[in-house]
Amino acid sequence: MVAPSDLFDLEGLGFADIFSGLEEVWEVLDRIKDYTAEAVLNAGCTGAILRGGGEVLPRTVVLHGARVFDSDFQLLGGDPTKSQMRVRLNGEEVSDAAVVFAGAVFMDDLVHISPGAVVEPGALLKGPTYIGPGTEVRQGAYLRGGCLVGAGCVVGHTTEMKNSIMLDGAKAGHFAYLGDSVLGREVNLGAGTKLANLKIIERPYHIKVEDTVFHVARRKFGAILGDGCETGCNSVTNPGTVMGQRCLVAPCQNVPAGWHKPKSIVR
Repeated sequence: MVAPSDLFDLEGLGFADIFSGLEEVWEVLDRIKDYTAEAVLNAGCTGAILRGGGEVLPRTVVLHGARVFDSDFQLLGGDPTKSQMRVRLNGEEVSDAAVVFAGAVFMDDLVHISPGAVVEPGALLKGPTYIGPGTEVRQGAYLRGGCLVGAGCVVGHTTEMKNSIMLDGAKAGHFAYLGDSVLGREVNLGAGTKLANLKIIERPYHIKVEDTVFHVARRKFGAILGDGCETGCNSVTNPGTVMGQRCLVAPCQNVPAGWHKPKSIVR
């Protein structure tokens, strides 16, 4: 009921092995940082060539193949999450170039930007952070490290993320907070959604699933949302929330901690 395969379609998922051998899905929270660091090192540390160390990127650059272009390109526009972002390099149009706009900040080298991704001005990224292909990191986003982001995702305007996973197609488009959390495929967080991750009083989390009670002894535990879940604007999940696939949360709701079975509606 709360195994990773119960909440997520792992078939063909690039990060599926991070869940390997886990009986309860929240165990993955302890793996995120090390797994992300290894993924970045294996893929290549883009941050190393983008002034990693806290300097503001002085001009827009395009990443294509093993090269960084700071001239001789034209941005043609398009939605990167739909593989429609087009760039003309030396007169040839390509669809697999990443674009990092002037004003982005890479605090260290341990960041990877995949082909087709876009990082907008004012975004700040700390390692280890992996940005998947076709993902959009919008203006003012704050990625604090331990951020494993899949393909076609949106880390939105002034959205903060730390020690969290976004599986393919997940979107946190506006003013969201993701701490010690996992968003399944095609999850959509309405504007202002906060996934609270810290109890005021330090006590274990107790998650009851049918007749079984799981006791989770960890300090920080945000929300784990199965594939296809959606939250309305300005909703807040309490620490230790686990939602099955395709749950819906109405706007301005305070979502109780614990287990919510698939297709639940919180209103």
